[in-house]
Amino acid sequence: MTAPMTAPLLEVADLRVAFGDTEVVHGVSLTVTPGECVAIVGESGSGKSVTARALLGMAGRGSRAESSVLRIGGREFGGAGERVWRDIRGREVGLILQDALVSLDPLRPIGREIDDPLRIHERMSRPERRARVHDLLAAAGMPDPDFAARRRSGELSGGLRQRALIAAAIALDPPLLIADEPTTALDATVQARILELIAEIRTRGTGVLLISHDLAVVGRLADRILVMRAGEVVESGTAAEVLGSPREPYTRRLIAAVPSDVARGVRLTRSEPSPPTAAEPPATTTPRARVPNATHELPLLTLDHVSKTFAVPGGRFTAVDDVTLEVRRGETLGLVGESGSGKTTVARLALALTAPDTGEVTLDGAPWSRLDERARRPMRRRIGAIYQDALSSFDPRWNVEHILADAMGVGAPGHHSRTADHGVAGLLEQVGLETSVARRRPLTLSGGQRQRVAIARALAASPEILICDEPVSALDVTIQAQILDLLDDVQRDRGLALLFISHDLGVVRHMADRVAVMQAGRIVETGPADAVFAEPEHPYTARLVADAPRLSRT
Repeated sequence: MTAPMTAPLLEVADLRVAFGDTEVVHGVSLTVTPGECVAIVGESGSGKSVTARALLGMAGRGSRAESSVLRIGGREFGGAGERVWRDIRGREVGLILQDALVSLDPLRPIGREIDDPLRIHERMSRPERRARVHDLLAAAGMPDPDFAARRRSGELSGGLRQRALIAAAIALDPPLLIADEPTTALDATVQARILELIAEIRTRGTGVLLISHDLAVVGRLADRILVMRAGEVVESGTAAEVLGSPREPYTRRLIAAVPSDVARGVRLTRSEPSPPTAAEPPATTTPRARVPNATHELPLLTLDHVSKTFAVPGGRFTAVDDVTLEVRRGETLGLVGESGSGKTTVARLALALTAPDTGEVTLDGAPWSRLDERARRPMRRRIGAIYQDALSSFDPRWNVEHILADAMGVGAPGHHSRTADHGVAGLLEQVGLETSVARRRPLTLSGGQRQRVAIARALAASPEILICDEPVSALDVTIQAQILDLLDDVQRDRGLALLFISHDLGVVRHMADRVAVMQAGRIVETGPADAVFAEPEHPYTARLVADAPRLSRT
């Protein structure tokens, strides 16, 4: 959809944002017209979110934002104070942030959150506002709006919280909507509903400024795209131009890193981001050799008819219902499904962190889940884990050396041998980190560095299988690509098996040899990855595949 040429809702020229003496946004210019979606894309730290927030006077404490032009609805707001910004936020510009759990007040029902702008800006009676809140939640796709309005944010799923945040953002029907990573970390089905909602809002003439690192999402919504790197716009144009015929090597590298439709074993990262010539096809199009799957061998990890329930008010909730899975040596089994489908409970059952109510988990044909922990402890080195939030899985008092030394079972720094020091250095080298990282604490590392340390820790005891629970969902596209390539390299070099759990079907399609699809605690379909994604047999799988955004590479 191309918006008609009309007066811009937003005009920005030469926007610069600095923190102290450090300028982080360098001369950004853009416009958004009614009914148009303009996207800003780039890696973490590129300046895209700071740019979006600066447009509403929210760049952050200690910031300084300047521009030669900053017009919203034809009015100049350059140099406006906080009082002026408070009046325009919500009424003239709606804002959707990535983390609804943080953005919403955890102590108040979401109905009160949505009611606030109506109470402050509109002359409406309480019953009128209550009816408007209901209508807004219904428009945002919230099931049972009256019930949801009485819930606090912590009582709702991620997708429902995001819908509540959208309802609050559009409460005053603003002509301009700024959406900062509105679908990050949401599963494919919820993501599709949110994108449909934003597209519907556009049809009413609302302009949208979309901030995202997800090029597949951007390709579905955007009319025009600005690509940011290190605070500068390095490329801009229509969505078809930028995604179909990118001019800049950086843009080509972003596009190449998207895993959707990239064959198993093909690298996502490139040492040379320039496009191949017609006479010389890209070296990355030939999948690398895989560890052969000896199907006649005993599976390395087996979940045999396992079920798990948890106590909830009024009864028990079945998280995993009669699940049977096998992971073979050297293969990757992808486990996909919506949030709440039971994937993480399966991971905990596989790791023997949770005991099944029925059924059994075995490791290399031997008992695993029904051992007591004392008998299981010597075997734990055979199975490693990588989690979504690496930072929360580390002891914040320890530096990286201590974390890895502990994982190798050689104790704290200063109490282990020179051989162990070489082991730490070797692990860091294997995951692509400098040895100097050993002296740093995880809090001082980037998200990609922390995830590499998490992988190094998982490899420290030389496991035979890794349980990867959403290992890249919080990373931007290029860092995600690096981590996926690293896992592929490690698997090839060590012959590891992977149980790879993710809500991102593009990632699973790229990584998995076989796929199992989970719905409401049950496995509804399994099979070779290519077959499941190309011709899904179960209606739920077909819906997941249809909802997953895919980037057109032509």
